[in-house]
Amino acid sequence: MGIRINFGEFEKHCFMFIRKARREDSNIIAPYIMLAMNEILHQFIGENSPEKALSLLETLIRKKGNQYSYENCWVAEQDNALIAAAIVYDGARLEELRQPVGEEIRRLFNRSFNPENETGAGEFYIDSVAVHPGQQGKGIGSIMLRFLINEYVNNRNKTLGLLVDKDNPQAKKLYLRLGFVPVGEKTLAGKSMEHLQCRTLHSPG
Repeated sequence: MGIRINFGEFEKHCFMFIRKARREDSNIIAPYIMLAMNEILHQFIGENSPEKALSLLETLIRKKGNQYSYENCWVAEQDNALIAAAIVYDGARLEELRQPVGEEIRRLFNRSFNPENETGAGEFYIDSVAVHPGQQGKGIGSIMLRFLINEYVNNRNKTLGLLVDKDNPQAKKLYLRLGFVPVGEKTLAGKSMEHLQCRTLHSPG
């Protein structure tokens, strides 16, 4: 499954193909997701080691049945290169998908893994969206979000949810423009976040 998108408004005659990730994409996806999760991932492992955090994330992406598995990932391709990735999963499965993450963290870092619940039943949760550093500023993240809205809300009639840092008003402004609305607050890794959802058909502005 995938979709070919012309984003010529950013670069002339440029096309991007969005598809579900494959296991062999794991080592490319991991650094992108690290961009979105950096601080939180270091809290999870209890060490300020980018190398160890990246290694853990790549291991989890490669495996099935966890939050960060390639099974729950969409990727964007341009000229046969991956330029963006998004992790999305059913919030109702959070406990089930978290268990393998906790087991891996305990095995590798001898730490317990009991973060707050960032999602729950009733929504598909956008855990992270990340774009290759060299491709940022071209609207690719926005295109990925529009794709996810079309895939889950418009096509599957599901609710999409995400968390936004209260210190990131620009991100919130983008989400609101795309059709997300505030529905409450949640805490993740000790930080208060705003919970937004997109749950109806709309025409993003």
